[in-house]
Amino acid sequence: MAIMRGAEPFLLPGGDRGVLLIHGFGGAPSEMRLLGDYLHGRGFTVLGVRLAGHGTSPEDMASTKWPHWYAAVEDGYHLLGGLCGEVNVAGLSMGALLAFKLAAEYPAARIAAVNAPLFIFDRRLPLLPVYRLFRRFERQEKRKYAGGELYNVAYDYVPLACLTSLLAFIRHVDGLLPFVDRPALMLQSRNDRTVRPDSANHIYRRLASRDKRLVWLERSGHVATLDVEREQVFRQVGDFFAAGAVND
Repeated sequence: MAIMRGAEPFLLPGGDRGVLLIHGFGGAPSEMRLLGDYLHGRGFTVLGVRLAGHGTSPEDMASTKWPHWYAAVEDGYHLLGGLCGEVNVAGLSMGALLAFKLAAEYPAARIAAVNAPLFIFDRRLPLLPVYRLFRRFERQEKRKYAGGELYNVAYDYVPLACLTSLLAFIRHVDGLLPFVDRPALMLQSRNDRTVRPDSANHIYRRLASRDKRLVWLERSGHVATLDVEREQVFRQVGDFFAAGAVND
């Protein structure tokens, strides 16, 4: 299956400290590329993975479920671990949930989560089994981002079967949060229209991490890595990872 232009995974070789970047549901590595360039500029080796079924076609994505998406994250972790002595992980939206699962199962140094979805705004979700009787795909609206439009490579339609898998994955990760004890930085947009902001408070309370921080973004939407406060996101994540595992 051909990869959409701009949706390719990327590797930016740097120092011995690595960062694994994980994009969101229906998105592509490109939505993490500007963050990756910033971190690379600070000396990190950066790997932006492409999740299974993403960056190709909605029909391709329809054949995948959350274990396939997580397998791509595990592969990226092992690849980066072979290049670096330390692996940090940062994820956007569903990518943040994948980062938490990774941190519950592997010795990641630090975790940064941007707009992680425990609670979602869409009131139609309880009726998802009914919708799936009549349709396979649902339209996904894409926002425009000044200066970041080239990096906003995402599907116009997402498979409803994958939404069902995403909801199951949310429940799965919620049960793992008390086992995540690595230093964690959470960034949450108050103007997020996809993820309910109280998701951040819920995750923060359940994390076992002694070093955990919650930063609120006042003007950004869901894809905060491309939105108006992206430079703040980059600095927060970069400073957090720069503290290093030795200071945990």
